[in-house]
Amino acid sequence: MSTEAKVPVSPESSRVVPSEGHAHAVERILSVAYELFSRRGVRDVGVNELIERSGVAKATFYRHFPSKDSLVLAFLEQRDKLWTVEAIVSQARRRGTSPVEHLLAIFDVLEEWFRREDFEGSTFIHVLLEMGPSHPLGQASIDYLAKLRGHVQALAEEAGLLSPDEFARSWQILMKGSIISATGGDLQAAKRAQQMAGWLIEHHRA
Repeated sequence: MSTEAKVPVSPESSRVVPSEGHAHAVERILSVAYELFSRRGVRDVGVNELIERSGVAKATFYRHFPSKDSLVLAFLEQRDKLWTVEAIVSQARRRGTSPVEHLLAIFDVLEEWFRREDFEGSTFIHVLLEMGPSHPLGQASIDYLAKLRGHVQALAEEAGLLSPDEFARSWQILMKGSIISATGGDLQAAKRAQQMAGWLIEHHRA
């Protein structure tokens, strides 16, 4: 979603206490990476462009991120925090008064996202398709999609739905499908998915 949130120091660089300049360089690099990777994917963005846009020296860049893949992994971690947790799950939980209403609100949040001018689609799906499931970046994307599914499963358990794991897998199909449809221009995709989500909930009620 928004790329304006402050980016924390990556786990790799947080093993030592950074100086102010050290932390600021990491933040700039990650902020630029978030913007470029979110909008254009991984393969289309080169290291030289990342360095130039970040305004850091090449040696500084490689000191913090020895490879482009290491930067992409840090970006995926940040994307999970800002998009999955803060933008989708937390917003959905603030809407409605029951776990079922929170589940359905996921698609209200998605619909608002789909209508934003900066809607960029699912980064995890993009990276998985770009890199393939056998690549470390593809596998990381699979893991983050599984984490998202875990949030849905937790809501299903709170709602007392039957087979919450199976429910969450079916629910994620609706989420992925609506995101891909919206990427193709269907701005009603979230509403269509939400209707099917209601049927899925009824199917899994105890």
